Amino acid sequence: MKGSLAAKGFRPFFLVAGAFAAAIVPIWLLALAGVVRVDAYFEATRWHAHEMVFGFGCAVIAGFLLTAAANWTGRETLTGAPLLGLAALWCGARIALVTPGFPRWAAAVVDLAFLPAVALAIGRPLVEKKQRRNYVMLAVLLALWGANAATHLDVLGAGPDGSRRGVVLGVDLVVLLIVVVAGRIFPMFTRNATGVASIRSHPRLDAAAVGAMSLVTIADALAAGGALTALACAAAALFAAARAVHWGTRHVWRDPLVWILHVGYAWVPIGLALRVASYWTPSLPASLATHALTVGAIGGVTLGMMARVSLGHTGRLLVAGRPVFAAFVLVTAAAVARVLVPLLDMGSYPTALLVSGGLWAASFALFTVAYAGVLVRPRIDDRPG
Repeated sequence: MKGSLAAKGFRPFFLVAGAFAAAIVPIWLLALAGVVRVDAYFEATRWHAHEMVFGFGCAVIAGFLLTAAANWTGRETLTGAPLLGLAALWCGARIALVTPGFPRWAAAVVDLAFLPAVALAIGRPLVEKKQRRNYVMLAVLLALWGANAATHLDVLGAGPDGSRRGVVLGVDLVVLLIVVVAGRIFPMFTRNATGVASIRSHPRLDAAAVGAMSLVTIADALAAGGALTALACAAAALFAAARAVHWGTRHVWRDPLVWILHVGYAWVPIGLALRVASYWTPSLPASLATHALTVGAIGGVTLGMMARVSLGHTGRLLVAGRPVFAAFVLVTAAAVARVLVPLLDMGSYPTALLVSGGLWAASFALFTVAYAGVLVRPRIDDRPG
């Protein structure tokens, strides 16, 4: 399967994630307008929230981890038919959740089967090679599975309020993964791209940021209460921002593949700070904080990482073409429209929602069209993958 769509984990999952991200927001907006129906399992807004985290987000995570674990251990995770089967399982879950008449228990089983399969695929080489440093990835996958299970138990009548809490926890976990990965690779990427030797990680601040974000996640999992969660968010925002001071952000603006990672990451402390602000200012909608973390941080970082990994692992130069540069600008604009515009004028919310949705869809559509050939064609060198 060398050089094909089934040669590496990032190939099928980045392709389906990009296409799904481009489609899901317009479909949801049409559902809100009553034009289409997506409420066979979740009602429309819960479907949107669930699928952005456990559909789109988990597809990107799967593609990244299946590829990264092979690099970390020197052993392949999944390739060929098993990899395509895992991608088909992900696609099947997306279809099952919107198919009228499909048994609810069966839809839950299909959706909940995906993350354990990913964990098994990356866990084998990690354990065989005793990659204890990366066991955190298995812990995040297990926790994501638990959060997703909570959403399904709610629908099936066994876990009241599980849909809301499960999605909140899912967002926390994806952000936690971003915090972990960013500290490991963003300074290195930036130093390699700019040649500025002073760019570095700060191990103590990295540990503090990961620890504080873990506390936010635990507080949300336990429904610990507003004041305690706000305090954890404040600490996480502070440490997340402080560690990035050493990352050389002022040097990155000539390289889109680097600045999109810095801009995406910047939405992490912004979103956490907005969570604190919404606690102290009840008139400030908590949804603004949520969408700073989802549209801004998750959207920006995943798009940047998908673009970079796809180029690097197909033997291509790490240069963003015009379509992908435009995609980076559009996803950033989508976050601004979704978060900052309503923050300044809540009366603009309906318009901001439509504009942000259009910008998001255009961004991921550009990525998908520009990178489809990269993801399905062979590497341009003689290396496997």
